[in-house]
Amino acid sequence: MELKYEKKNIYAEASEEEMQAIFAYAEGYKAFINQAKTERDAVKASVALAKSHGYTEYKIGDPLHIGDKKYLVNRNKNVFFIRMGSEDVAENGVRILAAHIDSPRLDLKQVPLYEKNDLAFFKTHYYGGIRKYQWTALPLALHGVAIKADGTSVEITVGEDESDPVFYVSDLLPHLGAKQNQKTLAEGIEAEQLNIWVGGIPVKNKEKNPVKANVLRILHEKYGICEEDLISAELTMVPALKARDVGFDRAQIAAYGHDDKVCAYPEITAMFDTPSEHTVIGVLADKEEIGSEGATGMQSALLNDILEEIAAARKANVRKMRYNSMCLSADVSAAYDPNFPEVFEENNSAMLSCGSALCKFTGSRGKSGSNDAVAEFVGYIRNLFNANGARWQMAELGKVDAGGGGTVAKFIAKLNIDTIDFGVPVVSMHAPYEVVSKADLYSAYKAFCAFCK
Repeated sequence: MELKYEKKNIYAEASEEEMQAIFAYAEGYKAFINQAKTERDAVKASVALAKSHGYTEYKIGDPLHIGDKKYLVNRNKNVFFIRMGSEDVAENGVRILAAHIDSPRLDLKQVPLYEKNDLAFFKTHYYGGIRKYQWTALPLALHGVAIKADGTSVEITVGEDESDPVFYVSDLLPHLGAKQNQKTLAEGIEAEQLNIWVGGIPVKNKEKNPVKANVLRILHEKYGICEEDLISAELTMVPALKARDVGFDRAQIAAYGHDDKVCAYPEITAMFDTPSEHTVIGVLADKEEIGSEGATGMQSALLNDILEEIAAARKANVRKMRYNSMCLSADVSAAYDPNFPEVFEENNSAMLSCGSALCKFTGSRGKSGSNDAVAEFVGYIRNLFNANGARWQMAELGKVDAGGGGTVAKFIAKLNIDTIDFGVPVVSMHAPYEVVSKADLYSAYKAFCAFCK
């Protein structure tokens, strides 16, 4: 028995075989995150992966049987995966893995297009907790869907292909930025300045808003939409950047949207890869970045509906089943950054490449808004991971009163289900380009496999 607890760098101890597994697994993840920049994109990519593992579509009310592998898509922005096990769900409950697939970004307003000084722009409303100055002067891609007057939908993706144009939010040149430099980081760029450059060529012989008219012409020719169709659209700007290895040794991955696709991918691949007698539910939720609201967020009743359907199919008491169930709220943790040590408490921070992070509580200040998992459940998960060789570390978000944040954990715990946060540490969380360790990514996959098994 080891008397002391210490965090160990996985790369320092990994065998050659484990190193190969870590790096091979990272390639699958990079392909996934390049396809899954928005929640709609992530639903498509994860369902395609599920189908390749024999999962078929399920709708509330359909029969469920032992051995079934099902997926339920909720409004194209949220997906549930269900694997029906053979064990008694009342006595043993179900295993739930819950990640989110929305990420901070710039959403287009419903009336976005305007012209000023012979330039056309889209107005935006930022989504989630961003640092606004980080979203200027970088290439952006447009993703989303527009619903036309006849009720048909058209998907729009521009900026991802090398031959596509990209979009742009401007910033001041340093030569004229003296007053801006005197502002705080939060004030340097205002929300209403996050305007997207979309056009600069006017329609000839048109006196009023000729550049806007030309943009509308292009949208109609390419997608068959008019300006009013933008009112019934969900269009968003995300970084037009691909996942790339970081450093001479390629130990890390930089990408947009690690929070929280870096947990979503190992969650579902572990679920698909691990045979088990447990009944397992994988949730990829929407809206976590804005409080898990709405019909596709974790506060929706849909998870409870699915639990009731499973209980009914197995003729089990649903209240007893919930009480005996357990959940890993698969969300990222803040990785200790030696460039900013003043906001971290080193003993209780997640260190890069030392494994994925268990987080007993989130919230802010005095654990406000936190699930705060019970000690018995923390002990169970710790022992489970140790018994299965899954690398992990204990962590919290940062120093007390330095800030705070939340996850979906408390919403699942409200169903009387033991829940704890567990996820991959991230550097520069919520930035347009975040960084994670390949070793931590693979450790999350191994831990989720242990939980499913």
